[in-house]
Amino acid sequence: MTQFLIGIDPTVPPSGPGCLECDQTGGWWLHLRRCALCGHIGCCDTSPSQHATGHNATTGHPVIRSYEPGEDWFWDYPSAQAFAGPPLAPPEHHPLDQPVPGPAGRVPADWQYHLHR
Repeated sequence: MTQFLIGIDPTVPPSGPGCLECDQTGGWWLHLRRCALCGHIGCCDTSPSQHATGHNATTGHPVIRSYEPGEDWFWDYPSAQAFAGPPLAPPEHHPLDQPVPGPAGRVPADWQYHLHR
């Protein structure tokens, strides 16, 4: 029960292999983030649409985790701090054959000029 109080439910699987909203609208992303409470996959703040932070603003879910291979850090929005957390339900990252940025076929040739810095 305590894990729910801090915004982490390690039993919930991710919503899919890519950003939920970008997939619905034909968008693209640089990196992916996973809501640690509900499993929503959104794009990072460097991505054009910043859907992970938008999910936090809409739902109040306070914690995300990187959804990138080899990364297991968490981010707490209220404190603006990174921290180490528990393993989450698999998969713990997007498919290894998914390019970065992704997804394949939707990233513009001049993608670097569309990033938030």
